[in-house]
Amino acid sequence: MTTRRKQILLTNDDSIKSPGLWAAAEALSTLGYVTIVAPREQASGMGRSMPLSSDGKITTTELHIGDQIWEVYAVGGTPTQTVQHAVLEIMEVKPDLVVSGINYGENIASDLTTSGTFGAALEAASLGIPSLATSLQLKNVAEDYLSHSKEFDFSVAAHFTRLVAAYMLFQPLPDDVDLMNLVIPYDATLETPIHITRQSKQRYFIPYVKRDGGWDTTGELAANARSSTNDLQPGTDVYTMVKERAVSVTPLSLDMTARVSLPDMEKELNKSIANL
Repeated sequence: MTTRRKQILLTNDDSIKSPGLWAAAEALSTLGYVTIVAPREQASGMGRSMPLSSDGKITTTELHIGDQIWEVYAVGGTPTQTVQHAVLEIMEVKPDLVVSGINYGENIASDLTTSGTFGAALEAASLGIPSLATSLQLKNVAEDYLSHSKEFDFSVAAHFTRLVAAYMLFQPLPDDVDLMNLVIPYDATLETPIHITRQSKQRYFIPYVKRDGGWDTTGELAANARSSTNDLQPGTDVYTMVKERAVSVTPLSLDMTARVSLPDMEKELNKSIANL
C-alpha cells in the first residue's frame, strides 16, 4: 500500500518574490509536496483583510529555487484571499498543512494579528487546516521588513520551520491548538533551543506618527520595536526571543473567548442591567 505524500500549501505576505518564501520551500520539500501560492504584490500588515478592490487574478510562473524549477502561483489579493484561492481553486486536494512565511521581521505579541503572514495562517486554520506562521527577527525591522533583500540568511529559520512543520504533519495537534506561531531570533543557530511559549499581551511594536505639518498634511503611521525590556514576562514569546535568544513556538486557538466563568459573568451582567 502506497502512502500518500503530505500536501503542504506555502504562502506569505511578502509576495511571490520573497527569498524567505523560497528558503521555506526548499526545507519543506523534504516533508511532502509543496504548492506555492503567494500574493502577487507586497502585502505586509494586511492581517486577515479581504478588500473588495483585490482583482483575484492568478498567474503561474517558474522560479529557480535551489536545484529545482518550481511552478508557482501569484494571486492578486491579500494573504487571506490567497489562501482561499489556493484551497478553493488551485489545489486538487485539501492541504495537510499550511505554512505562511518565512516573514521578514518578527510577528509577535499583541501585534500578531496585524501581520499578513499570520492572517494567512489564521485563515487556513478557520478552514480546518493546521497552519504555521513563521518569521525571522531582523536587526532593523523598521527599515528591512518590506525588502526582498538577499543579504538575509534564512537557512536557520528554514531549518526550524521544517522541524515544527514536521511535528505538525506527522502527529495530531493537542486539543484546542489550531495553529502555531514560530519566531526565530536573528542570531539563532542550528543549536538554539526551542521553547513553547504563550503570546504576550504587551505591545512589541510601539506606534508613532510621522507628519511634517498640520492634520491637512500627509500623516504616516510607523512603529519601532520596544526598547525597554525590563517588564517582559517570562514564558512569553517576546521574553523568549529578546531575553533568552531562543526560538519561540506559540500554540494558538481560534477560540478567542476570555478564560472566565461565563455563567458567573452572565449573572453579573443581568444583575447590572436590572439595576439600571
